[in-house]
Amino acid sequence: MPSPELAPPAAWWARAARPARPPWPVALMVRAAVGMAVPLAAGLLTHRLDLGTFAGLGAMHATMNDRVEPARLRAARIGTAAFASAVGMLVGTGLQHAHAGVLALGTALTVTAFVSGALSATGPRGSAAGMLLLVSAALGSGMPLPRPWWAAAPLLLAGAVFVTLLGLPGRARHRPAADPRNRALAAAYEALGRTLADLGTPRGVASRRVLTARLNQVQDLLPGSGGPRAARPHRMYEAALAATEAATGLLWARRPVPPEVAEVPARLAAAVRRGGGEVAVPHWRPDTPARRALDAALRAAADTVAGREPRLGTAPAPPPDPWRLRARPLSRASVRYGLRVALCIAAGAAVTAGYPLSKSYWVPMTIAFVLKPDLGSVFLRAVSRSVGTVLGVALTAALLPLTTNEWALTAIAALCVALLPYATAAHYGLNTVAMTPMALVLLQLGGQSGAAEFWPRVLDTALASAVVLLFGYLLWPERPRHRIEPRLVTAASALRAYLDATAREGEAARAGATAREGETAHEAATAHPGGARPQAQVWLRRTAYRSLADARQEVQHGLAEPPPTGRLAERWLPATAALERLGGAVAAYSAQVRYGGRVPDPAETDRVRRALDELTAAAREHRPPTTAAARPTAPHDPALSALGRAADELELLLKPS
Repeated sequence: MPSPELAPPAAWWARAARPARPPWPVALMVRAAVGMAVPLAAGLLTHRLDLGTFAGLGAMHATMNDRVEPARLRAARIGTAAFASAVGMLVGTGLQHAHAGVLALGTALTVTAFVSGALSATGPRGSAAGMLLLVSAALGSGMPLPRPWWAAAPLLLAGAVFVTLLGLPGRARHRPAADPRNRALAAAYEALGRTLADLGTPRGVASRRVLTARLNQVQDLLPGSGGPRAARPHRMYEAALAATEAATGLLWARRPVPPEVAEVPARLAAAVRRGGGEVAVPHWRPDTPARRALDAALRAAADTVAGREPRLGTAPAPPPDPWRLRARPLSRASVRYGLRVALCIAAGAAVTAGYPLSKSYWVPMTIAFVLKPDLGSVFLRAVSRSVGTVLGVALTAALLPLTTNEWALTAIAALCVALLPYATAAHYGLNTVAMTPMALVLLQLGGQSGAAEFWPRVLDTALASAVVLLFGYLLWPERPRHRIEPRLVTAASALRAYLDATAREGEAARAGATAREGETAHEAATAHPGGARPQAQVWLRRTAYRSLADARQEVQHGLAEPPPTGRLAERWLPATAALERLGGAVAAYSAQVRYGGRVPDPAETDRVRRALDELTAAAREHRPPTTAAARPTAPHDPALSALGRAADELELLLKPS
């Protein structure tokens, strides 16, 4: 029987409607509110609210891309998105200023949509820039022009620059706790402590997934950082990865650790926030290879946090670039996505040309938001956008009869923008609920509409969502397997690379033990620093678990869609869980190799390789497994092969029903 953690909800809509519960990002929310309020207030005081509105839009676009991260990464993230937004605004306002006809405007927006989609498919930075390029082009083509008309784009940039400046570190920038890298590292160590505390309990798997997400966040903050100040966070991160590898092996083996050991990562986190200090690791008697691996990793982490440079046994970290391109700008994948967005915009333009819409730019703007490629299911976003718009319009219609004072409306807009950082992390529908009143209030401030015109925005949103569902989802030649199964292939390939590196270490350990009679396997494996871990297993494991997290996220998105997508995701869910357990088995195998446990026979490693190859082939051929491997309930015997049990699980998963 599958474990309870794999059981999908009774109804797909229940999962789709359930919001997450992220922490409140207070700093981001304050910056967002000030970033919107100041430009609007300046516009009111100078009687140039038309200029203040565009600066406020720029501040909102910056808020949508604001993160708690080092200043250089943050400036690059916001700057790229703001530049694309300004270019789009220049295109849109230029078309409006030239009095472009319906055909010319539709053609120009379609071409812009193709560029936007192709850019969006290149990676996270391109996704944000591509969406805002199209959104701003649509807004610029329909919003009342400022005086002079070309001022809209520079003011958009000015609003984004203002938000960027608000986030620059102040006098406290030299405090360790103010460094975003230290804060992320501390959060990762805390997540490690929760994982250790949950070993052997049903909560262990969920805790490990949170730990993976925290390590992903740290990884995204470290690239491009140089100098002595960056070397120490890198070492602390590597120590956390080594401890995570050991904890993953213990989680797979269902072996808890003493409470005083599980408390060490929390003390490490506190020391990281202080900027360093001694952290005592209790003296205990680790009696399995995985426990010995954890003990060694925690002591190495304590040395690193204290400022010493322990030997972590890892190769230098590769540059993990969060801005890496998923596809080249003119690759098949980017061109394909560009055509998808362009088709939807062209269809939307054709529909709006036949109907008298008062704010025709609302349709392409909505299409751009719904089709952003890294926000999850297109189906779920389209439905959530429509429902969120209805709720947002209802909320605005209830508020505006109470006051039409411009200063009160400015405060409402600032409050709505302040909610965006939290709402975006919680649920796409909540994001729309917060964004819709803000947009309508800006229209009201600019004298562009009254309360009577708010409800037509629901019709516009429903129309745009219908276009996306029809042309970008139902009729588009892409099925759920094109999203889910490639991620599983990537994860399985990364796991195989991790397994191969660990197997080579095992072979070296066996050969070294034979050549050096009387040495332990661990001594033989670590006798030569240059050959102990030549393939940097810890980084291969990091790559594998990041790929697994991406695969699971795609499956979870699929579960929130109605059949057949939800049914397909449900069939692939056991395979995703089995791959995660295999990662734990390889981590346990690595500990067995390095800390005196049983080294599996090459035949057992080959069994796992064959099972991985079969699973990869099934994913490529769109053949989800028909059975589920049962999750073991008893602790693993360290005298037995970790890979042997993992092979048993995979073979059961792939067994025809």
